[in-house]
Amino acid sequence: MSLLKEPDLGTPARPGPVTVTVEVDGHPVAVPEGTSVMRAAALSGIDIPKLCATDSLEAFGSCRLCLVEIDGRRGTPASCTTPVAEGMKVTTQSPKLEKLRQGVMELYISDHPLDCLTCSANGDCELQDMSGVVGLRQVRYGYDGANHLDEKTDSSNPYFDFEASKCIACSRCVRACGEVQGTFALTIEGRGFGSKVSAGGTDFMSSECVSCGACVQACPTATLQEKSVVQLGMPTRSVVTTCAYCGVGCSFKAELRGAELVRMVPYKDGGANEGHSCVKGRFAFGYATHPDRVLTPMLRENITDEWRPVDWETAISYTAAKLRDIQARHGVGAIGGITSSRTTNEEVYVVQKMIRAAFGNNNVDTCARVCHSPTGYGLKQTFGTSAGTQDFRSVAKSDVIMVIGANPTDGHPVFASRMKRRLREGAKLIVIDPRRIDLVRSPHIEAAHHLQLAPGTNVAVVNAMAHVVLTEGLVDRSFVDERCEDFDGWAEFIARPENSPEAVEELTGVPAEELRAAARLYATGGNGAIYYGLGVTEHSQGSTMVMGMANLAMATGNIGREGVGVNPLRGQNNVQGSCDMGSFPHELPGYRHISDDVVRGVFENMWGSALLPEPGLRIPNMFDAAIEGSFRALFVQGEDIAQSDPNTKHVTAALEALELLVVQDLFLNETAKFAHVFLPGTSFLEKDGTFTNAERRINRVRPVMAPKTGKHEWEIVAEIAQAMGYPMRYDHPSQIMDEIAALTPTFAGVSFDKLDKLGSVQWPCNDNAPEGTPIMHMDGFVRGKGRFVQTPFVPTRERSTRKFPLILTTGRILSQYNVGAQTRRTGNVAWHPEDVLEIHPHDAEVRGINDGDEVTLASRVGATSLRAVFSDRMPVGVVYTTFHHPVTGANVVTTENSDWATNCPEYKVTAVQVGLKNPPAPVDVSSSETRLPAMAD
Repeated sequence: MSLLKEPDLGTPARPGPVTVTVEVDGHPVAVPEGTSVMRAAALSGIDIPKLCATDSLEAFGSCRLCLVEIDGRRGTPASCTTPVAEGMKVTTQSPKLEKLRQGVMELYISDHPLDCLTCSANGDCELQDMSGVVGLRQVRYGYDGANHLDEKTDSSNPYFDFEASKCIACSRCVRACGEVQGTFALTIEGRGFGSKVSAGGTDFMSSECVSCGACVQACPTATLQEKSVVQLGMPTRSVVTTCAYCGVGCSFKAELRGAELVRMVPYKDGGANEGHSCVKGRFAFGYATHPDRVLTPMLRENITDEWRPVDWETAISYTAAKLRDIQARHGVGAIGGITSSRTTNEEVYVVQKMIRAAFGNNNVDTCARVCHSPTGYGLKQTFGTSAGTQDFRSVAKSDVIMVIGANPTDGHPVFASRMKRRLREGAKLIVIDPRRIDLVRSPHIEAAHHLQLAPGTNVAVVNAMAHVVLTEGLVDRSFVDERCEDFDGWAEFIARPENSPEAVEELTGVPAEELRAAARLYATGGNGAIYYGLGVTEHSQGSTMVMGMANLAMATGNIGREGVGVNPLRGQNNVQGSCDMGSFPHELPGYRHISDDVVRGVFENMWGSALLPEPGLRIPNMFDAAIEGSFRALFVQGEDIAQSDPNTKHVTAALEALELLVVQDLFLNETAKFAHVFLPGTSFLEKDGTFTNAERRINRVRPVMAPKTGKHEWEIVAEIAQAMGYPMRYDHPSQIMDEIAALTPTFAGVSFDKLDKLGSVQWPCNDNAPEGTPIMHMDGFVRGKGRFVQTPFVPTRERSTRKFPLILTTGRILSQYNVGAQTRRTGNVAWHPEDVLEIHPHDAEVRGINDGDEVTLASRVGATSLRAVFSDRMPVGVVYTTFHHPVTGANVVTTENSDWATNCPEYKVTAVQVGLKNPPAPVDVSSSETRLPAMAD
């Protein structure tokens, strides 16, 4: 996996069978109808010179370098914009073509800096390459005439420069911004000789640019170039690996010069991203080498002591001895652990194995508890499996897309670009969200319906949509009768008058006719796909809402083929994998219940250890038991629970009560303030293993560099288990995956060798699906028949009151990630240096708050302060903030309310009050004269 430049066939592939045969320079080649002459030539092994063409963008035909001759046709057409025809005979090299191409190239070079030897793109410049290909030997003009050589360089972006003097106005960056990213931040300004690329008439940093890097990727010269390349030089080798940010799971080529990482380039063969990226994955990798990283194990007896660096042997033996001692004094169930959704499947697997086999209990949980545990519960109840139904490519076949409680352009931007592409092609969009997210209206996109519901009323809205589908005769009866069960009971429930749009209008704030129209569109508009996020799951009825969406999809037959489905947009890079690997206290790997004697026996036989049949403690139970005194020690792998979990005071009280807290992470985070042992972890650039993304895609994570800590995380965990007396040894992470495959039916066909061969696979991957399963439930549901579940709406206990009259909802922003531990240590802070409170101008006015004022945000459990920013994206009565900066600590105010089935916290509904942090002193009006402040002499 050391290939630097991937093949570029000039124009995109066309779908369909290979039906057209053409002859290129005497070589026959068969291609699908609609294929360009340029691509056909490339497929036959003949590269036609090009500058404006690239196979990630539609042909443009501006550079005039790819001219060819075609028998029977006049002139020299551009091969990029000329489609093939049966029997066509193409000539790509002739004296006439050579002369024309040299003339074209001479014009380009006459207005280009001749600094190739010192240029940052030397050796990676298509203009330089094409000059050699066409045989240009001299430039006869241009030195005394007008040129663009004095154009200024725009260095405003933290990650790349725009060196306008080197721009050839090929429009590739402009087209990439529109076609690939869908932001349309770049344009060609002016005409003729005055044509130039413009970021909306301003600099890149001030423009609508989202720094995805598509323009940098597309640029054929050094005009758009990473600053890291300018500083470090052109990379010389690459390693294909997987991004460690969101659940999209983009594949990248980590390009290095020697041992130093120069840049991350999105991999064209990446199944999840197909050559696209976002600002985080593309550029925000600097945290891996940040000086804040801790590289040596550390111990301390008390959390008030200074940290003491130790060697690995001391740290591991100390940790094991303390854990054994606590169990001896307080019982086998007095210790437990939390796995990470940022580590590999293999690292998660060994932690849960350590807890079950070495700790001897099932006190294991994961961060999915506080994000997508309702997804696992709800989809398992209805469909039979705890995962999304589609691959990301499926959205290209959707006719109606419903986005519920998610903000893909900020949280999952690469998938959002796919979605926006389909919307520009004509698919209809329904957005269900209290906020007016970007998808509601952005360049070339406008939602057909925005159901701006009151926070906490998701279930009422989805029930009302289902009510419309049922009572207006829009149910797909053939699908329901053949594929589903328990429909009649659900139909009786959903048809009740209290579920009608009119009945819930006052409750939800959604006009009944708008809701009816959205329901009709979803049911009758063709392939209907649901994509949802934490705005669905992080509610007291999160599990109910997931089942409600599943009911709606089944009732309309929108399951089991491309373009449909119920699809969670997972938050962290491996949150799907952490669940797959058995991180919940009631489930072994593969979502099999710990109480199942047969399943448990398989694991006991493989692991050589008896396992308890009773589920262990969930994270909230661990906190409560710690405060009560029965839970004494916690191993935390790669999660900052003191910042990410709700009701921070309660969390920190639990952590303070522990006798032993072991934290395995990159940085001394908020949780580590309460730790007694710190075990330094590895960044994704050092990991060797796999991640599983939101579409169930298992991707290889390959080490770009050796672990800076001297040990892989799976090695550390295995050594702790051995020090506790349980033998757990592996020589390589591939052996861990082999064990996972041997124990987990959905992973039975997965191995490192297969992933290296195929690139990636989507589970289930087994004998029935040896290359994986992109689309679930095609011929039948995993549980046999899809199950309709009644979903009564139960209002949240968290209500606005006179004391706390506003509702707070939280979320993420594009440039930052989760608790910000990684992104805050990169140039991304340029876009989001602090968390702010978005407040409607009306709510601000009645409180005497001005835009930019410091305010106090208070709930019944705590208070924090931050800066207010006016926004009408939320309805009156709703405020919004992010949770990326610990100095703000947004979770100080979130409460202990949680989902009834899974204990997923209700982050999205918190009753709060907002007021000026330092209100002005009241004016004294006790006398008839107003007293003015004394004035200086």
